Amino acid sequence: MKLPVPLIEGRLIRRYKRFLADVRLPDGSEVIAHCPNTGSMLGCQPEDARVWLSTSDNPKRKLKYTWELVETAPGEVACINTARPNAQAREAIESGDVPELAAYQTCRAEVRYGTEKSRIDLHLSGHEHHPDAWVEVKNVTLCEDGQGFFPDAVTTRGQKHLRELMAQARAGERAVLFFVVNHTGIDSVRPADHIDSAYGVLLREAKAAGVEVLAYRAGLSGPQGPDGDISLGEAVPVILGA
Repeated sequence: MKLPVPLIEGRLIRRYKRFLADVRLPDGSEVIAHCPNTGSMLGCQPEDARVWLSTSDNPKRKLKYTWELVETAPGEVACINTARPNAQAREAIESGDVPELAAYQTCRAEVRYGTEKSRIDLHLSGHEHHPDAWVEVKNVTLCEDGQGFFPDAVTTRGQKHLRELMAQARAGERAVLFFVVNHTGIDSVRPADHIDSAYGVLLREAKAAGVEVLAYRAGLSGPQGPDGDISLGEAVPVILGA
């Protein structure tokens, strides 16, 4: 999966009002970029960090620039655009790059399901030997000492999704929590018990109830820095030990 290129490099001045970021470009000019992430972005907005923006020529858009990537530490890059993970996961699954979810004939997005009026990110059907798979996608960008943590803030919505997945698993369907690891410094994923202990408890309960938990990491960087390729590559372990 490719981001719109060329990406424009700059330096982060500040993020504010959740959806906006001031960025200084190499020529010294300052622009306002759309920040497509409503979360806390913990660890992903260091002062004066290198950032990369995509551009749009759509005259109907209020802002020309969209913040896509950030260097969180020297040589470590994260994708902060939360509109990307579902497409990253879907492309990897449909390309056969996720063996655990291979051989499904149909993939649909945003399908209504559950008793709590949810929409599943991806619904897979048409497998010759397996029941339908209900796939909830989560973006992981919080990195601490090489470990990825989710969530980066308390998430009652994420807890609801786990309850819905458990119900699907108990009904005999496949229920999958799919972590898209959008940070090059992350080598494993854990529940962020120090941020949302209730989510950690529920995630372990979900795993025990039959919910499958997968994590795949995006490459994000070429040999000279970010090249726009955010395709998912290798699987990384998910560690649920308390």
